[in-house]
Amino acid sequence: MATDATPKFKNPDFRPISQPQDYRQDATVSAHDGLHFWQFMIAGSIAGMVEHMAMFPVDTIKTHMQALGSCPIKSVGVRQALGSILKSEGPAGLYRGIGAMGLGAGPAHAVYFSVYEMSKKFFSGGNPNNPGAHAISGVFATVASDAVFTPMDMVKQRLQLGNNLHSPYKGVWDCVRKVFREDGVRAFYASYRTTVLMNAPFTAVHFATYEAVKRGLMEISPEHANDERLIVHATAGAAAGGLASMVTTPLDVVKTQLQCQGICGCDRFKSGSIRDVFRTIVRKDGYKGLVRGWAPRMLFHAPAAAICWSTYEASKTFFQELNGSSSNSGTIT
Repeated sequence: MATDATPKFKNPDFRPISQPQDYRQDATVSAHDGLHFWQFMIAGSIAGMVEHMAMFPVDTIKTHMQALGSCPIKSVGVRQALGSILKSEGPAGLYRGIGAMGLGAGPAHAVYFSVYEMSKKFFSGGNPNNPGAHAISGVFATVASDAVFTPMDMVKQRLQLGNNLHSPYKGVWDCVRKVFREDGVRAFYASYRTTVLMNAPFTAVHFATYEAVKRGLMEISPEHANDERLIVHATAGAAAGGLASMVTTPLDVVKTQLQCQGICGCDRFKSGSIRDVFRTIVRKDGYKGLVRGWAPRMLFHAPAAAICWSTYEASKTFFQELNGSSSNSGTIT
């Protein structure tokens, strides 16, 4: 049956109100979450720097445990690894390579979070609670950020394995020069394929878990969601980081082997084949070698993710309030 689409309430006495002369349609901020691309980059850069600098000693222990035959560590226990580092070089040994981390973490996380936010906006289809969009966006983010971070990560791990007496490198730039002279540009990306294969499932699990746990925690007490925002982000980040790191430890061991080959007694591989590295690890240390360093890896990623997400969300909140105050004052952002 046909229906009359003409509104019955239309009143001829009503007249449309014309917009003021100074009205501007482009005065509103239409960016995702109310932020612009450069603001996501700054927030991500701050979060990455804070996360990695705070947790760097744990990362050093993990690197020593995962590098087969590395000196001076011969044991796989956290306590033994920590004791050996402190005995050979003191507390300063826990921070070897932190300069390379600082140079790589900031730019890489700027790319990481900005690509994630843009991809999430594109794939979510207007549904902010779409776990598939979160997982896919995480994969896109890690492919882009790993291209930035992998060279400095390789330098960082090589510096972590040495000490003042045995290290073949005097510092970050000395390591860069020697690696480039001896092995060329390819050495800086020897582990890129493995890193992406590791970080793709890592970030898929990480982001999907983070968004799901955050949503669940906020639904428990929605009336206190704003007051407990920092706790929610930290808890969700810790859960996401711990689960994702546990699932991807074997590939992290392979990545460390590829990045540290030939340093302090570590094996050299004729090819960058993941299968070749897997076989070498299993032959020398059994299948338990594939989970070497899982404890410090989880001890790193759980609090690191909590620090990273809470810092990132706090930075986003700062920019949102800044944009809001600018908009209220009549400034076009």
